[in-house]
Order: sequence, then structure tokens, then C-alpha cells
Amino acid sequence: METKWRWIFVAAIAPIAWGSTYFVTRQLLPADVPLWGAVIRALPAGLILLLIARKLPHGSWWWKSVVLGFLNVGAFFILVYVAAQLLPSSIASTLMALAALVMALLAWPLLGERPRLVSIAGAVIGIAGVCIMLLSDVTALSPWGILASLAAMIMSSVGFILAKKWGAGVDPLALTSWQLIAGAALVLPVAALVEGAPPALEPPAILGFLYVTIVATAVANVAWLVALRNLPVASVGIIGLLNPVTGVALGVILASEAFGWRQLIGVALVLGGVLLAQRQRTKPPRLKMEGYVPARDPDRDHLPA
Repeated sequence: METKWRWIFVAAIAPIAWGSTYFVTRQLLPADVPLWGAVIRALPAGLILLLIARKLPHGSWWWKSVVLGFLNVGAFFILVYVAAQLLPSSIASTLMALAALVMALLAWPLLGERPRLVSIAGAVIGIAGVCIMLLSDVTALSPWGILASLAAMIMSSVGFILAKKWGAGVDPLALTSWQLIAGAALVLPVAALVEGAPPALEPPAILGFLYVTIVATAVANVAWLVALRNLPVASVGIIGLLNPVTGVALGVILASEAFGWRQLIGVALVLGGVLLAQRQRTKPPRLKMEGYVPARDPDRDHLPA
């Protein structure tokens, strides 16, 4: 049980760090170059992790890194950028929260991790909490914005699950670095085409990018991958709902944003859903991994078929 909660706390590092980027972005980072911001955030983080791991992709990992970089970084950031242009941030955040349920459902066909009832119930309760906490005006929503946000959520969910399926035995620092570098390389030409030259950064922006690069990208993505290796996808996915909770909490504490009964009820439901989902058993799942051969039982080898 202690080991399980240790991995739960490791998993929580990622959404808490990701949630803090809302405040850092609003207060310190340039608002008119989100695509260059994604490149500046992801590429240095990937290079730092690569210097630490000192391992380049090998064999099939060249194309797998590109696939994961496309799903988890490149296409994800571009679609999030589109969604941010077309939707209120509250709507986009709520749609992204559906990942808690989508990851649990996709892990069944992709990994053989059958979702338990408590996982589904916890995800539904947590998503309801996010809706209560964030949703306000839902009129005149852009269908293209909704599609972009849902596509980003589904693609990143598939990407994280594939990272778990493919990444057994691979150094998590190296695996994270490969996909960050590949994803940044995919975003870079789009950033140059849409936003022009890289922005000149003032000292506050440099400090902000140092935080989101090291803490909210390098550390957070490694923690998320390590947690996925040691916990069922459904458990980790719902922990991701701490992302919007962190954003709301920092807004209240550091920016004096309003916090009323809706936010209080929403936070309580999210935390309740997260805790409920962790009640499931966490014995190692049967993963459909490449080259996987079940261990033989010598005590049964002599028995007739």
C-alpha cells in the first residue's frame, strides 16, 4: 500500500506542475506567441533530459519517438493553440478533463487493462467537479474549437498509453527526451510560419520559461511516464484532474481570483473522484507488449495438457 501511494504522489507531480503553467503563462510569458512558447518550452527540456540520459533512439525507437512526439507534444500543442483561439479557456479545460475517462477506456483495447467500476465512477465524479468549477457561459461555442480540443485530448491520451506500451525497459529520461525533441521539431516550422521570428524575451519571460521548461515539462513529463509504468492507466488519468484544480488554486492564492461555492464544490468533487479511483487494486496489468513472453511455471511443466 505504501508503494502504491508513493507512485500516486509521483503521478500528482505532473498535473500540479502543468496546472501551475496557467498562472506563469498569464503573469510572465508573452501572450502572442504560443507556438514559439511551445518550442521554447519543449526543446530545451528534451535536450536537458538527453544530456542527463546520454542515450539516443535506436532501431524502431526513431519512428516511435516521432509518433509519440507528434501525439504528446507536436500535434497536441498546435491543437491546443487552435482551441485557445476559438474557445474560452474554461471550456477548453473542461473538454481536456475528459482524458480521465478516455484514458481508462482506451487502456482496455491497447493494454489489456480493463477499467474497474470505481475508476469509471471516480472519473465521472471528477469531470463533474471540473464542470461545476469552470463552466459558466456555454453559448455560441465554435464547433472547430471543440473539435480541436477533443482531438488534442484524444491524441495525447493515445500517446501516453503508447508510451507505456512501448516503453517497458527504456530509460524514462531518454524516452521523455526523445518525444519532446521530436515534438518540438514538428511545432517549429508551424511556429515560424504562423508567428514569424522567435520572440525577444525580457528577464521575467526568461524566468517563466526556465520554470515551465525544467519543472512543468522535463520533471512533470518524466514523473507522468514513471507513474504510468507503475500504476494502471485509469488511476493515473484521473490524477490528471488535479491540473485545473491547481490552476484555480494558484489563481485564488496569487492573483486574488474569485473563489465561491461553485469552485468549492467542484474542487471537493474532483478530489473525491481522485481518491475513489485509487481504491482499485493495482496488481501489475497484463500488457500487450512487443516481444512479451509469459514466464513459465516450472511446477506445472510436468502436468499433462
